[in-house]
Amino acid sequence: MTAIDFTEQTRLIARLADQVTDAQLDNPTPCTHLSVRTLLGHLVGLAAAFRDAARKDLGPLADSAPDVESSDIGPEWRAELAKNLDELAAAWRDPAAWEGFTKAGGVEMPALVTAQVAMNELVLHGWDLARATGLDYAPDEASLRVSYEMVAATPDGPERGGLFGPIVPVPESASLLDRTIGLGGRDPQWRPES
Repeated sequence: MTAIDFTEQTRLIARLADQVTDAQLDNPTPCTHLSVRTLLGHLVGLAAAFRDAARKDLGPLADSAPDVESSDIGPEWRAELAKNLDELAAAWRDPAAWEGFTKAGGVEMPALVTAQVAMNELVLHGWDLARATGLDYAPDEASLRVSYEMVAATPDGPERGGLFGPIVPVPESASLLDRTIGLGGRDPQWRPES
């Protein structure tokens, strides 16, 4: 696999976040036990962590797994999220980001695998955010392919660990997005009231 361009997916998430209203912050999401607020807090943190991973800035964000359920947002969360997403995309444009190993969330991996994990997080959580807030979601084909290839390569069962929930069966005739979402442990038919 060649280098991943994060530009389209990070811009998409920033646009979605700009449309989230304060009244929607306590909405449920497809991620069990997460509200829109905690999902947004997780996105703020993961964008910073994967930015630092690309920079090989192996500080506190590299060493510890995120406490997703305790994630929260500050008063300037939209600006913070947009900044972190822009910086993530810029950091992965540097050829040095793709060399050797790096670390995020307490896990050391080859840089390419780290980038795949980052893109998968952005694609799946972008869908989570859009679905929880009733927004349209159409990731670009390249970003979606990276996510699909990662979730398709992760077998169902205990090996999936905390990465994804159990696979939700989706017909092969379904869209690539729905198949990716199902393999990522989410029901493509999920709605806030379900």
